[in-house]
Amino acid sequence: MRIAYADPPYVGCAKYYPEKQEIDMEELICKLLTFDRWALSASSSSLKQILSYCPDDVRIASWVKPFCSYKPNVNPAYAWEPVVFWNPRKRTRTEPTVRDWVSENITLRKGLVGAKPVRFCYWLFDLLGAESNDEFFDLFPGTGIVTQCWKSWVEASNERQLTL
Repeated sequence: MRIAYADPPYVGCAKYYPEKQEIDMEELICKLLTFDRWALSASSSSLKQILSYCPDDVRIASWVKPFCSYKPNVNPAYAWEPVVFWNPRKRTRTEPTVRDWVSENITLRKGLVGAKPVRFCYWLFDLLGAESNDEFFDLFPGTGIVTQCWKSWVEASNERQLTL
């Protein structure tokens, strides 16, 4: 299977990134739909716009951030992020159930605003029902952490299979 993950600059936030260019979300969703399954990180304030471009059968998961960046005069704080996902692998009744949320602090000083934590990445792979023989495409590699985690996750999965 071909799996894609997109973590673009969030709508209205391109000014914080080197390219400083807004992403065409409709075009991005069309690109994601060429994959067998996918996930897209977004901001809660852009969710309505993004969902208007998505197929009806997408689901929304949540990254809850117990520690996050509090901004002056922003109340309530942005302490969660939606993860729109589509077509996760069907699981058997004997497989563990994956929650549609993860609670993990933000990362700091990783070289790019919004770099994802390792635990988030592993949860994302489980959320999509990824398997070690899947092809993974990180459409906005940023710091490279998601791709690094994918490689580690595949290695660990393969080692677990060898011990079974």
